[in-house]
Amino acid sequence: MATDIKDAVHAFEASAVMGLFPARPRLLALGEPTHGEDALLDLRNELFRQLVEQEGYRTIAIESDCLRGLIVDDYVTTGTGTLDDVVEHGISHGWGASEANRELVRWMRAHNEGRPASEQVRFAGFDGPLEIEGAASPRQALTALHSYLVGAGVDADLFPCTTESLDRLLGADDRWTEPAAMRDPSRSMGRSAAAGRLGLLADDLVALLGEQAPHLLAATSAEAGDRARLYGRTATGLLRYHSWMADTSPSRLARLVAVRDRLMADNLLALAARGPVLVHAHNAHLQREMSSMRMGGKPLEWWSAGALVSAELGDAYAFVATALGTIGHRGVDAPPPDTVEGILYALAEERCVIDARQLASAFGDMVPAPRVSPWFGYAALDPARLAGSDGMVFVKDVVRQA
Repeated sequence: MATDIKDAVHAFEASAVMGLFPARPRLLALGEPTHGEDALLDLRNELFRQLVEQEGYRTIAIESDCLRGLIVDDYVTTGTGTLDDVVEHGISHGWGASEANRELVRWMRAHNEGRPASEQVRFAGFDGPLEIEGAASPRQALTALHSYLVGAGVDADLFPCTTESLDRLLGADDRWTEPAAMRDPSRSMGRSAAAGRLGLLADDLVALLGEQAPHLLAATSAEAGDRARLYGRTATGLLRYHSWMADTSPSRLARLVAVRDRLMADNLLALAARGPVLVHAHNAHLQREMSSMRMGGKPLEWWSAGALVSAELGDAYAFVATALGTIGHRGVDAPPPDTVEGILYALAEERCVIDARQLASAFGDMVPAPRVSPWFGYAALDPARLAGSDGMVFVKDVVRQA
């Protein structure tokens, strides 16, 4: 396929990314088409450093547990803890072992050293406390929310429950984290009487948080209030997720992935409310179009976190996808020349920023062929959705790092 795309191709740098937009997006998302490649995370780190230093972004959010992320945020803003412990315990999905993630946290702490709070860059996980094999107990989120309200001096008569009653209903945490429940709904306690009662109590505690806002603002800090709302979102989101884990209908898996992305979106919107945010996650979580995948042998479709955030923020949300040429150690070889990746692979640049809409315009009526990846872990670019992103980062070859 012969077409002139040179005007759509730019050097890999922050200024080229910002040139894709009429104004600085409040929430700028960089996607990746596969997980676990430090070469791509190094690229993220380089770009995010430039955007923090040159464009004033003040939060970096990654696809990791939102509650565990508080450990990292405390470290990068105050120095609490050690780098080794923080990356091990503060980043979920096993990604604390990534040297690139470790470097991101190290750089954020060094950047913040000696700066006033208003100039510091914050860290956030925006995923729920969820893993492929299951979900966490709602204990941490529920008890932390309850403790915040008690500590802030809210009238005890207004509480729907006591700490002791919460503890009795929660029971042992391993009832919630039972790995078999992901494949066998009967092993989940998500629709037990205790879980139903906890769902109502979580809603009441979140309502109390809102009803007492003037008192809480005077009695505590804005930071503490933000964390309490995070605990509330997480508690209700987890209980909803557990409820759908116990479901036996054909929509069970679709509802689970949708609940997860809704929690992601709510966390991103809360972060964007306090200032400009950089986000990194899989393309499928950040794209504006409906996401799809196969799970349990069934096709699933759901609205991604990016689609939900875009519906709220409009042009204040921007999405830059990442596409790849090869991942040799995964058997992903040079792309066919009639695919988008193949056309970009013919460029001299090892990495570049692409104006996605300009590229789609250059193709005109000649729609590139879809690429089929031989490895399930790499999600190839869908040419029909090219114009759905604001831009793209293209990396010619991803090489395994020692």
